[in-house]
Amino acid sequence: MKRLITTAAGFTLILALLAGCGGNSANTAQSADSKETEQETVQESAQETEQSAGQEAEQKAEQETAQAEPVEIQVFIAASLNTVMQDVKAAYEAEHPNVTVVLNADSSGKLLTQIEEGYECDVFFSAAKKQMDTLQDTDGLVVEGTRHNVVNNQVVVVSRKDSGTSVTGLTDIGNAESIALADGSVPVGRYTRVAMTALGMLPETDDPSAYTTQEVSEALGGVEISEQSNVSKVLAAVVEGSCEVGTTYYSDTYGYEDELDILEKVSYDLTGNVIYPIAQVKNDLASDAQKEAAAQFVEFVVSDPMKQVFEGYYFDTKVE
Repeated sequence: MKRLITTAAGFTLILALLAGCGGNSANTAQSADSKETEQETVQESAQETEQSAGQEAEQKAEQETAQAEPVEIQVFIAASLNTVMQDVKAAYEAEHPNVTVVLNADSSGKLLTQIEEGYECDVFFSAAKKQMDTLQDTDGLVVEGTRHNVVNNQVVVVSRKDSGTSVTGLTDIGNAESIALADGSVPVGRYTRVAMTALGMLPETDDPSAYTTQEVSEALGGVEISEQSNVSKVLAAVVEGSCEVGTTYYSDTYGYEDELDILEKVSYDLTGNVIYPIAQVKNDLASDAQKEAAAQFVEFVVSDPMKQVFEGYYFDTKVE
């Protein structure tokens, strides 16, 4: 009888122990679930805090931009850049809504003279190295470290599609009844004279740009030449039909594909590279905000996204 009681008591004890173990397992599982839930809550809270901080920083930046002092910078550009720079200006102003970019387009030689005479200018974008060299080395007006070669271009001989010209290029340009030609102080006029000298159409000289329009005419047999003060006026003279042919830049033919024939793209072997440099100009009248905006604009122009813009207007962005 005592053995039966002892056995029954033993079973009771075992069941109690098993029940106790089961309870501990359940408690352990509940504890793990609770910790996991707490971790997820902490992570979600951290993410929300991070997102909130990012939104606050973005809103603060937008507010600072909106409250930034309005700034206006004067950018002097070669006439052949006028079309493409409208797009560059719009893109820059979209990113810097407090900055207004004022473009002054003309021949690089005339722009250089204006800067030397004291015209307020923050950025100079020339159609040739010569004018930038003068501004930097002779005048000392280029801000150190801001000069960059941006694009290359090519001289072309053009005529209206209905002109009926017999001219095929630069070598027989004297066969035209009239020629639109920029003067030697204008880069495209200088490059044209350089090419003519290389071809033997003009006598060898240290500075082909010094040849006057009258001297070029005489070298070509007395052909009528309409001298123009910048490349845009050369193009207009041909498009309007007042001159049979003219020498301009390939980039200037953009938008006139249905009106113009390109008779020849003059080889770089004859003209040399037609490099367009840009630089920030020392402007004693500029505020710190203007100087900062000018420096930012130069960097914006030479950025990779802007290369695609220039290429779309027939410029070559592969420069030395």
